[in-house]
Amino acid sequence: MQKELKRTIFRKIKKYDTIVIARHIGPDPDAICSTLALKDIILNKYPNKKVYVVGATVARFKKFGKLDKINNKEIKNALLITTDVPNLCRIDGVEDLKYVDSIKIDHHPYEDDFGGLDVVDTSASSASEILLDIFLNSPFEIPKRAAENLFLGIASDSDRFLISTTSTKTFDLVSDLIKKTGIDFTSLYKKLYERSIEEIRFKGYISSNLTVTDNGLAYIYITDEILNQYKVDTATPSNMINDFNYIIGVYVWAFVTFDKKNNYYKVNIRSNGPIINEVASHYNGGGHKFASGARMISKEKVDELLKELDTTCKEYKKEF
Repeated sequence: MQKELKRTIFRKIKKYDTIVIARHIGPDPDAICSTLALKDIILNKYPNKKVYVVGATVARFKKFGKLDKINNKEIKNALLITTDVPNLCRIDGVEDLKYVDSIKIDHHPYEDDFGGLDVVDTSASSASEILLDIFLNSPFEIPKRAAENLFLGIASDSDRFLISTTSTKTFDLVSDLIKKTGIDFTSLYKKLYERSIEEIRFKGYISSNLTVTDNGLAYIYITDEILNQYKVDTATPSNMINDFNYIIGVYVWAFVTFDKKNNYYKVNIRSNGPIINEVASHYNGGGHKFASGARMISKEKVDELLKELDTTCKEYKKEF
């Protein structure tokens, strides 16, 4: 990363006494870990600043650290830093927040202008990797807990360094992080992959009930009744979707859930080849080429999305 861009980030952090750090709704480990790591890094250098990590709490991510509960209307003259979120409508926990400046740190394809400094690197594996690139060799020390969370964010979003966004730069940064901080990275994987027996049984339900089309699309509608039956929450399916990679004959797979509170369908989509973010963008969604999502208010629209994904798989099969 360019030195001048880093200096600009450091100057903004130094300038503001109050900093609010936010990520996207429906967070994954990278979103959670990057925000918590950033808070620890800032407070390690500036212990007298007020630094808050906001957003809805997810029970299974409590192991990564504690989120803050604040009254946004009482926050004055704050710097907002967002990680792992490309669009304004998906920032979690910033309603009524009156911030005066912002920094966006993201690895998704560019969508919205947040009105401040954009630090967007679509070649990075994760938001955590971008933060590591910013702070690894800088005036900021990375404390142990922050180092662990950055590693977990990178390992999660790169699917243990298996997906195409993993680069030699990713390995170089992680190697330097381990050398500098001495974290026991092998023991950290437990935080990412340990599951309750209810979740294991729920995974079995998904495996047994996936619909697979002739063109290589696998999908499943997961109802609240099923979630309640297996005693898992609405975040569980999205956090399991990467477990269904490498199924022979499946090129794209999608999990559909319904959010009763917000009255919309949520679709998590992954791909082993076909480009899916362009399809998701037609349905109030987006993301990476091989990892995307969408939200819509009607089942008819979900059916349309699945049909278009099936067509995308069919066209992909013709090419390969």
